[in-house]
Amino acid sequence: MPLETAKVPNLGKAPSASDIILTFIRDAIADGSLDQGEPIRQDDVARLFNVSKIPVREALKRLEAEGLVEFHRNRGVVVTSVSDPELAQIFEVRAILESSAIKLSIPNMREETLARALEFCERFARETDVARWSELNWQFHSCLYEDAERPFLVSTIRSVNDRLERFLRIQLALSQGKEIADREHREILDSCRARDVERAGTLVFEHIMGACRSLLEHLPRIRTR
Repeated sequence: MPLETAKVPNLGKAPSASDIILTFIRDAIADGSLDQGEPIRQDDVARLFNVSKIPVREALKRLEAEGLVEFHRNRGVVVTSVSDPELAQIFEVRAILESSAIKLSIPNMREETLARALEFCERFARETDVARWSELNWQFHSCLYEDAERPFLVSTIRSVNDRLERFLRIQLALSQGKEIADREHREILDSCRARDVERAGTLVFEHIMGACRSLLEHLPRIRTR
C-alpha cells in the first residue's frame, strides 16, 4: 500500500532546537522573567533542553542580532539593558517606519485586509490576558502594512517591535494604556477605510510616540520597586 503523502509531516518545516530555544528565551525576556542585565548561562539552558551548547549559542547569536542580548568577555551573555534615551530612539524609529509602511499600504489596501484588521482590533479589545495584548497589538498593526508589499520593511518593523515587546507589555498594562490603544487603533482603521493616507500616517506616528511618552513617565517608578 503506497504511503499517503498528504499525511506525511514536512520535517523540513519543523522548528530546529535553536528555533525552540530562541523562542523560549525571547518570551522570557518579553514577559520580564529575564530582566535587563540578567545573565543567561549557556550550560544551564543546554541542560534545561537536554541539548549541547551548539543550538543554545546559535539561538543567543540570533537574539544578539535582534538586540535582545549582549555577549561580554567577562560576564558571558546578558539581557540587553536599554536606557530611557535609547528607548525613546527605538520608539522613534518604530514610529517612522510604521507611519511610512501604512502610507505605502493604503493605496493598495484590500477589503479583506480591513476586515482582518477589524477582527484583530476586536480581539485586542476583548482580551483580558495581559500576556496576549502585545501579540494582538502586533497582529493589528502588521496586518495594515501587508498591502504595502514591502516584506523587508515589515520584517525590519518586526525586529524593532521584538526589541520593544517587554516594554510594550508594561505600557499596555499601565492605567488606561490598553483602552487608549484600542481607541487609537479604531481611529487608524477609520482613516484606512477613508483612504486618508496622510492622516493614517500621522495617527500611527502619534500613537507610537504617545505610548513611548506614557511608558517613560511610569518606568522610573517601576524600576525602583
